[in-house]
Amino acid sequence: MAERPTTHGTELGDFEEMLNLLDELELRDGFKAEIIRGNIVVSPWSKAFHLDVMELVCEQLRPHLPAEHRISYGPFLYVFPGVERAYGPDIHAAHRSASRSTSSHLDGEALSFVAELTSSSTRDDDLTDKAETYGKAGVPVYLLLDMQEEQATVFSMPSAKGYEARETKPFGEKLSVPAPFDCVLDTTNFTAPRA
Repeated sequence: MAERPTTHGTELGDFEEMLNLLDELELRDGFKAEIIRGNIVVSPWSKAFHLDVMELVCEQLRPHLPAEHRISYGPFLYVFPGVERAYGPDIHAAHRSASRSTSSHLDGEALSFVAELTSSSTRDDDLTDKAETYGKAGVPVYLLLDMQEEQATVFSMPSAKGYEARETKPFGEKLSVPAPFDCVLDTTNFTAPRA
């Protein structure tokens, strides 16, 4: 399957029905499904070298996590019912209580941090829809790792409009990650291996 995401419009109109449909999808390994702008979007999981980047981010932020929070990467679906969105962020940090459920849907408002690593097929949604949704949900920090432009952007100060503050640095530089982490992220080695 190509890198391009597959969009399945739905006439269901009901967010809960769309979530139930997501649960019934049988995706091949390496793919994830999200609800973006009223559509179920199936896209490939990150490229192999992204694993190194995700691990570097987790290793650097883990010592600065708020109490009782954990950081991880992987296919977990966080829901935002108020705006009818459901995302599977590349990296996510949330209070441990968010995962103490039998549901496959985690509460998006429990997130303290999310990071998305862009691909050519997901970049627009990562820059627009996800940035707005994460901010409106009150996620304190959204890290956008633009793998095409080789730059990192930290969005902070969530508000009803999205995020009020952002800082961008090219890969290879250090970037401040604000509260509740209050640390510096070293983006050295975030670039794709050269062929």
